[in-house]
Amino acid sequence: MKTVSLKIDDSIFVETEKILSKMKKPRNRYINEAIDYYNRLQRRLIIEKRLKKESELVKGNSMSVLKEFEEIDYVD
Repeated sequence: MKTVSLKIDDSIFVETEKILSKMKKPRNRYINEAIDYYNRLQRRLIIEKRLKKESELVKGNSMSVLKEFEEIDYVD
């Protein structure tokens, strides 16, 4: 494990301490879980942004292919 020193806004610290007193959870564990949660959220947002970008790149081509399929005259 790594040791990290950080500065926390007073209001965030006070709120965190109130929550921790009700949860009976060590501050270190709570902060680790919060960072883990935030990291997972950020990874999802990064993937979402990349997928949107890639989707825009192929959008024109996809619409062209779809139009070609629509124009196919199916014979029964």
